[in-house]
Amino acid sequence: MRYYFLGILLVALDQITKAAVRANMFVGESIPVIGEFFQLTHVENSGAAFSILSGQRMLLVVVPVIGIAFALWYFHRHKGDHWTLYCSWSLIIAGGVGNLIDRLAFGTVTDMFDFSIFPPVFNVADIGVTTGCALFILYVLMGDRWKKKKNTNFA
Repeated sequence: MRYYFLGILLVALDQITKAAVRANMFVGESIPVIGEFFQLTHVENSGAAFSILSGQRMLLVVVPVIGIAFALWYFHRHKGDHWTLYCSWSLIIAGGVGNLIDRLAFGTVTDMFDFSIFPPVFNVADIGVTTGCALFILYVLMGDRWKKKKNTNFA
């Protein structure tokens, strides 16, 4: 249940930050937060990561819907696994839902976090997907060890 809460919280935070940016900034406007190192920059992205597939709205809606459905299936199919699996899929699903909401409602995804050392501008949903993927990789690499350790602790 807490993983559903995590997902709902991420989607809410994502939508709140995007709405605030859309309401208070013009597209292309930047507000320095930490000099030129970190700025809030209002970008509307009609593509996927790094603006690839720009203008392919149908593809960018259908593929995430399929991915989210698969992730939900996988999430429920692997009950009893390590917390990193549930946390990773919650973040990935929530990030996908957050960006999908934008695509369906506005035709583009609102991005705002702009670091000078990292070229793409991104949003809270992107942070969720990236963090979720990193956690899932950690689970794939370490999950069997964690499961064995968990089973030996209670034997």
